[in-house]
Amino acid sequence: MRMRQRSLGLRRRPIGSSAAEGPFVGEAAGAPASRARAAGAMSYIPGQPVTAVVQRVEIHKLRQGENLILGFSIGGGIDQDPAQNPFSEDKTDKGIYVTRVTEGGPAEVAGLQVGDKIMQVNGWDMTMVTHDQARKRLTKRNEEVVRLLVTRHSLQKAVQQSMMS
Repeated sequence: MRMRQRSLGLRRRPIGSSAAEGPFVGEAAGAPASRARAAGAMSYIPGQPVTAVVQRVEIHKLRQGENLILGFSIGGGIDQDPAQNPFSEDKTDKGIYVTRVTEGGPAEVAGLQVGDKIMQVNGWDMTMVTHDQARKRLTKRNEEVVRLLVTRHSLQKAVQQSMMS
């Protein structure tokens, strides 16, 4: 029996004038900003609402023979030891992170960066998936374009600095 995952519903609040192209704040429905900030910028308490600054990244897969290549590797997942995740600040985050980006590959061209935390893939919630589920979602053969929502520390810091100004 296959279970379908529910997509993470985000309310978008633009940051600056280029929000359509750049980062935006996504707040899970009903999430008070103060509670999300208390839970931490890049980690959260499972089952609790979270606010995150996310960046859209659209990757056009590169065809190599019969394969479609994304040009990046991932680490993490709910089945992995978060203490081994170099991108988890508090060593409890079981999210999916970008661990390697191939120079000149589709992911680098699209702007994906090492350390990015993948929040969604083509509208599918990636916050509570196993490593294998994440890999399968990213490498679906019938999808030549992968649309990601990612969050990264530099985005979080930029928003925090703009709020303090």
